[in-house]
Amino acid sequence: MALTISEKCRNIHPSVTLAIDARAKQLRAMGLDVIGFGAGEPDFDTPRYIKSAARDALDAGMTKYTPVAGTVELRTEIQQKLLRDNGLDYELADIIVSSGAKQCLFNALSAILDPGDEVLLPSPCWVSYPEMVRMAGGVPVMVKGDEANGFLVDADALRPHVTERTKALILNSPNNPSGSVCSRALLEGIAALAVEKQFYVISDEIYEKLIYDGEAHVSIASLGDEIRAQTIVVNGVSKSYAMTGWRIGYAAGPKAVIRAMTAFQSHSTSNPNSIAQHAAAVALTNGEKFMHDSLVEFDARRRLMHQLISEIPGLSAALPKGAFYMMLNISALIGKSLNGRAIRGSDDFAEMLLESQKVAVVPARAFGDDRYVRLSYATSRDKITLGLARIAEFVKELE
Repeated sequence: MALTISEKCRNIHPSVTLAIDARAKQLRAMGLDVIGFGAGEPDFDTPRYIKSAARDALDAGMTKYTPVAGTVELRTEIQQKLLRDNGLDYELADIIVSSGAKQCLFNALSAILDPGDEVLLPSPCWVSYPEMVRMAGGVPVMVKGDEANGFLVDADALRPHVTERTKALILNSPNNPSGSVCSRALLEGIAALAVEKQFYVISDEIYEKLIYDGEAHVSIASLGDEIRAQTIVVNGVSKSYAMTGWRIGYAAGPKAVIRAMTAFQSHSTSNPNSIAQHAAAVALTNGEKFMHDSLVEFDARRRLMHQLISEIPGLSAALPKGAFYMMLNISALIGKSLNGRAIRGSDDFAEMLLESQKVAVVPARAFGDDRYVRLSYATSRDKITLGLARIAEFVKELE
């Protein structure tokens, strides 16, 4: 038999966001002054009380295997968090802890999809969603949102895409990359459609604590017993507690789905890191001040970035309601050129900007819309100011 790579892996596209961030770090290592707007993680350090908890775990000898689904300690804290913050009452058996929310998402898709099953993806969406659907044997079905409607996709937009093969919808609010936030009314419509047509909802709520302008996070699972029975809620500690590198995510949902996810995880990665689990359990008992202070700073950065973009001719951006991303509309620049090279879409814009001005942004073609690039404001105000000044200079030089 030929020594080949599997068809599944040959068809996987590497994460564009991680590639951009790696490229920016490589250029910095070469001594170049690169402003990175690509990172999908807070630039704040993990709070001291969480790091202290990790040291305590080491001192207490918490260095052995744990139950595959996570420690009772951590799942109990997650159980209390879901009840306290989201009005969701789950048994411990309905909760699984994984090595990041990304693994929870992949476990969930692997647990529910058969080959050819379709998954609805409101777009623009996170680059990993369609790839994970394909890796689990499913077919991603993109349902495009529009900037005029805050990039939101409602039940009326989803309905024409529902078929007999529709198995799930991945819902992400607050959203990466657009920063949009689903209202209760919009979620009620989607919940009614899911119950009517009998498909799962995988609700990615990793950015739930990062919401601005008086908006409120609503978990679709909280809208009634029927939709809760069809929803897998995914969350984690990465964004809210600046714990991206600790790799702790969790999911809660129907017992049969969580049981299948646990069995799948038992033969792939087994339990998440034992020390990080203890630190995450402690994180969930506190952190309100840290999250408040982080939100205030992110809000200031959000407004600064939006204001600076509005001052650049040919560029625009909607003011996001959540997360820490902004979709920069570059459609007016498509067709313009620099040094004989034309901008044909977001990939060209991102590459030319990085080469010319040493500013890293993420091309939104990977998110489902080639007329945009994504900027992260999870970086300092000084860097936002300098980075946008460089972008303004880049735009000025275009012909």
